[in-house]
Amino acid sequence: MMVMPSQNMKGIVHYWCGRGYPVGWLFTPEEALREPCEWVDYAIDNGRFAVWDAGKEWREGLYLRMLDHYSPHPKQPLWVVVPDAVGDRDATLREWDKWYPVLSGSYDYKWAFCVQDGMTPDDVPTEADIVFVGGTFEWKWRNLRQWVEAFDRVHVGRVNTVRHLLTCWDMGCESTDGTGWFRAPRRTDELHKFLRIQAGEEVRHNQGTLDLEFAA
Repeated sequence: MMVMPSQNMKGIVHYWCGRGYPVGWLFTPEEALREPCEWVDYAIDNGRFAVWDAGKEWREGLYLRMLDHYSPHPKQPLWVVVPDAVGDRDATLREWDKWYPVLSGSYDYKWAFCVQDGMTPDDVPTEADIVFVGGTFEWKWRNLRQWVEAFDRVHVGRVNTVRHLLTCWDMGCESTDGTGWFRAPRRTDELHKFLRIQAGEEVRHNQGTLDLEFAA
């Protein structure tokens, strides 16, 4: 399972990739444009959650600028998240209907559909290449299993604890992202330990899988 610690460029991320650990970047429009490197895979978020969480306005120009920037690059993103509406099923479906025809006709990317509160697998458009599990914290963890059981490719957003990483890994998620892994040395060490466990280099003593009935 790939772990994307946002778009952190610290040397240890490159070290992990050199070790063969599945680590990548998740680029967002609100940050400065970053240049990919051949040994680190990356994906592109739409930035909707970050501005929603900060109480700011989303700027579609920054999003489109990012898509334009990486389109001719030899190192292409794994996928791009189509604009959504945080926690809102109906608005997210309207956003897909608005954006997907335009984006898919303009760019040769794989497209992720971000599922939100109130959705079921039947809501996922057939054109989506990957399911990005967003939504509010409680809803996301209580409903994660249905997405993994229904779809082969599932990414989980905002995963910032080892316990949640283990849950995603145990369920067979393809990837996760999180911004909290470099906020303290202890957090970085925890992620490193998870990567070693996943690689079979360290024994997993504590199962640590999340009880999804009481995730909140």
